[in-house]
Parts: sequence; structure tokens; C-alpha cells
Amino acid sequence: MVVGGGVAGMQSALDLANSGYFVYLLEKSGAIGGAMAQLDKTFPTNDCAM
Repeated sequence: MVVGGGVAGMQSALDLANSGYFVYLLEKSGAIGGAMAQLDKTFPTNDCAM
């Protein structure tokens, strides 16, 4: 069981599943992605260069 559907949680769940484990991914909000899900609103052009 992986708690948290952010980037680290999704990667952990994927790694475990690829290793042959049956995985439950739990997320408290309605969508996965964590803080990364908000980047398209913060940086709508995806231009994060400095």
C-alpha cells in the first residue's frame, strides 16, 4: 500500500508493481499528481527556464 499519489508515491507504486507486488495507491484528493498537478496552472506555458 502506497499512501500519497504525488510524484514519489506514483513512482514507488510503479516500482513495486514492476517488481511483482500487488499495489494499492491511496490519495486523499480527487486526482493524483500532488503538487505537480498544479504546475500547468502556475506555469501555463511550461516555460520554467531562468
